[in-house]
Amino acid sequence: MGFVHRLIASASAVACAIVSACAALDAPLDSTSERGPMVSAPAGAVQGRNEGQLRVFQGIPYALAPIGEARWAPPQPMPAWSGVRRATAFGPACVQPARPSSSVYAYEVGEMSEDCLSLNIWSPADAQNAPVFVWIHGGSLQSGSSNEPMYDGARLAERGVVVVSINYRLGVLGYLAHPELSAESPHRVSGNYGLLDQIEALRWIGRNVAAFGGDPANVTIAGESAGALSVTYLLAAPAARGLFAKAIVQSTNLLMVPELRETRFGVASAEDAGVRLGASLQAESIAALRAMDARALTYAAVSAGFAPRPTVDGHVLPRQLVETLDRGEQARVPLLVGLTGGEIRTFPGLAPPPPENAAAYERAIRERYRDLADDFLRLYPSTDMQESIYAATRDGIHGWAAERLAIRQTAQGVPAFLYLFDHSYPAADAAGLHAFHASELPFVFGALDDFPVNWPPIPDEPAQRRLSEAMIGYWTSFAKNGEPRAAGAPDWPAYGTNRAYMLFANTPYPSTHLFPGMYEHVEEIVCRRRQSGQAWTWAYGLAAPPLPDRHAACGRR
Repeated sequence: MGFVHRLIASASAVACAIVSACAALDAPLDSTSERGPMVSAPAGAVQGRNEGQLRVFQGIPYALAPIGEARWAPPQPMPAWSGVRRATAFGPACVQPARPSSSVYAYEVGEMSEDCLSLNIWSPADAQNAPVFVWIHGGSLQSGSSNEPMYDGARLAERGVVVVSINYRLGVLGYLAHPELSAESPHRVSGNYGLLDQIEALRWIGRNVAAFGGDPANVTIAGESAGALSVTYLLAAPAARGLFAKAIVQSTNLLMVPELRETRFGVASAEDAGVRLGASLQAESIAALRAMDARALTYAAVSAGFAPRPTVDGHVLPRQLVETLDRGEQARVPLLVGLTGGEIRTFPGLAPPPPENAAAYERAIRERYRDLADDFLRLYPSTDMQESIYAATRDGIHGWAAERLAIRQTAQGVPAFLYLFDHSYPAADAAGLHAFHASELPFVFGALDDFPVNWPPIPDEPAQRRLSEAMIGYWTSFAKNGEPRAAGAPDWPAYGTNRAYMLFANTPYPSTHLFPGMYEHVEEIVCRRRQSGQAWTWAYGLAAPPLPDRHAACGRR
């Protein structure tokens, strides 16, 4: 069976299943049960449930997921269904490996399926033309789901916004590139399927969100970690242009990713990586990989070392993110962007252990950073090697990326609002996790008592609730009008020429010049590596390769 026929057959099967299920649900409801809120959208009629003054709809399919023999293709638009679709439970999570049970981020995702492209909506009961806040979950592009309790959109929706959260394909099912897949594509590209899912979800929202009380012309996309990385690539993706009006980026990076067919910056092409994966799994054709069970394939790919990443293919993603920003080709939309002070504390593999003494630390830095070693040691001194290792790695991955985005958006004439979340509390500090990666999420979502089982518990006290109320206010205000404001909290100035940012410690506090000297230092390092054809990677500080010589194209910009 040819690819097109396989895709049609798969889409038809899924569509028939959807229509059949909806037809069954079209029967009259039990007269003893309370009918939930009903919405007739262009996609079809849905019935959700009431939660106080909110209407909640869960598990709405936004696209047909290419599965089985049609696996690894762009998502297909969801046909309108007949009858009334119940939307009172989350859809299945996309297929993924289990997170380690000891992880701070471990949680049970529940049911998993390849057919996982669904979204959820929290809408004020009286919403009309309300701003829309679209949440893209994190998880290293390998795991995660919109059903995580911490992502409950109720507290944000109570502030007058329509909240939407989405699932998208993960891991090898979402990001595999391969020459055979590229040959099947009319654009001769492959990979980026998870990103294409996100774009299709935004298209669905644009067509349907007005029926739920949202304004399709006032959509803010937001995400943390891999969700933030996704938002960053949506800023760069031509196909996403016009589908959103603002962006919130929480802990992203601007590291290089594979190019589709070319080895560049010392990174093998994405197609070569796909071929190598197939060979390691003794499935040397796409047909053989499509014949594998989705869960078995996912686990086998993880065991083989496959790392899901976006691909620079010249079509979905025209170029590396830093190149897009240098050329000013990103979406010109207001931006809220930042990081946490302890980003690396839950990822010890990214932070090498301190050497035996300060002299050894300084010697290693001088060997790696050469003429920039004095700058490095001023920013990350040997007086507290462990903290300097954490800070240097944080800045090389997240700090530089956040400030570079703020600088480049400001240069495009749109406001950017930078933040540092450096708040902590006794249980997190006792675990050595001061302001760890993602620790701002319970405060942004108002989920101070609803987080993963190993998460350091947040104390039930007024100070924590006040900080959360302020962050909810800033985030929802930005979604409404592009200006983060919160009742009873300081005004948040745009980055502008003063390099302003908001510090979230025990309370919000506006300041200027985040980590003075950090941005210029990392920018010079990255520029030299780019100009020499060397990768700028997760390896930073003690783990970094020797720095190339000064290049004429680089300077303290």
